[in-house]
Amino acid sequence: MKKIIPGLAMVFVVLGAVLRFAPHLPNFAPIAAIALFGGVYLNKKYALILPVVVMAISDYFIGFYDIKLMLGVYLSFILVGVIGLIIKKRKNIITVIGGSVLGSVLFFLITNFSVWAFYSWYPHTLSGLGQCFSMAIPFFRNTLLGDLFYVTVLFGVYELIVAMVRKKYFTVKEIIKY
Repeated sequence: MKKIIPGLAMVFVVLGAVLRFAPHLPNFAPIAAIALFGGVYLNKKYALILPVVVMAISDYFIGFYDIKLMLGVYLSFILVGVIGLIIKKRKNIITVIGGSVLGSVLFFLITNFSVWAFYSWYPHTLSGLGQCFSMAIPFFRNTLLGDLFYVTVLFGVYELIVAMVRKKYFTVKEIIKY
């Protein structure tokens, strides 16, 4: 039983990563959910490196972009993994949803601050920063909805499977068979 839990968690992470290639609305992607999930269910080393590896592999196929913005994106997902590590010992529906919302907010703040700081799209003033953040609100809506959706799916299905194995509705061998 102890071996199936990390293995099942890794399967969920890989499935989540594959979903990044599926057509989706802008910012409605599973990476933050993977980072939070990994922080909660995987050990510290994998939890922090996992989002970076998933992003790097998928960016290799989807396409890389400006390194300054990429660093902001990758940093935000590492921080979501840290949030997962923090809530690991106090995991419940409130901490998971709260962690997901906090992760969405961090992603919004970090990536849009990076856009404002490193590009000339907006004036480098407080007003320009406000304009940058206000123009990004539609993307934040998609980020928040996507993160909550994928967190619900990843955590919900994972916990359901673990509960069913513990209650012996099916065995580890039956899971592996399918």
